[in-house]
Amino acid sequence: MIKSISLTFLFLLLSLFSPIKEKPKILIIGDSISIGYTPFVQEKFDDQAIVRHNPGNAQHTGTGLEKIEDWIGEEDWDIIQFNWGLWDLCYRHPDSKEYGNRDKVNGTLTFSLEEYQSNLDILVTKIQKLSDAKLIFVTTTYVPENEAGRFKKDPKKYNRVAKKVMKNHGVIVNDLFKPSVSIHKKNGIGNNDVHYTTEGYEQLGQIISEFLEKEIQ
Repeated sequence: MIKSISLTFLFLLLSLFSPIKEKPKILIIGDSISIGYTPFVQEKFDDQAIVRHNPGNAQHTGTGLEKIEDWIGEEDWDIIQFNWGLWDLCYRHPDSKEYGNRDKVNGTLTFSLEEYQSNLDILVTKIQKLSDAKLIFVTTTYVPENEAGRFKKDPKKYNRVAKKVMKNHGVIVNDLFKPSVSIHKKNGIGNNDVHYTTEGYEQLGQIISEFLEKEIQ
């Protein structure tokens, strides 16, 4: 009986002094597509991990260069997932009546392929200096034919450049573009919009979650 009590006491004592394992922390940095699927990723991980998105829309790589230090902050992240591209390859004109002044006929391209590559290279270098987190780059998603400010063919070009940058820096790539094509055709808002219905975002979120789950172990 005494031996049993002693063992119980020892177990409780060890429990008190044993370090409490913190939940893994995941930061998602990205555009409105990532904003759409992040709630489903958070729901998936629930008590397993802390999942946060950068405040607002990460927009293009230019915005990333301005705000990346603030977004990462002093937090000890385990994984930082990031994406840019849809805003970078977008054409805009101040006189356009389309949302966001999109205009691929008369507009100006936000960042050329060369500028995008350079910006990404600087961004990844910065992130690796700011954090010891595992980095995951998510490729740019599908652009439908009638989108006002973007050409359907451009995501493949920008993704190709991004993959080269990530390879040079040893960054893992989650190629979301390929599944996004079929998801958008079934659950996209329309053939003139890069965004998705709730069902579409849920499907994207499932792909992101499954990828993160493997990398967080």
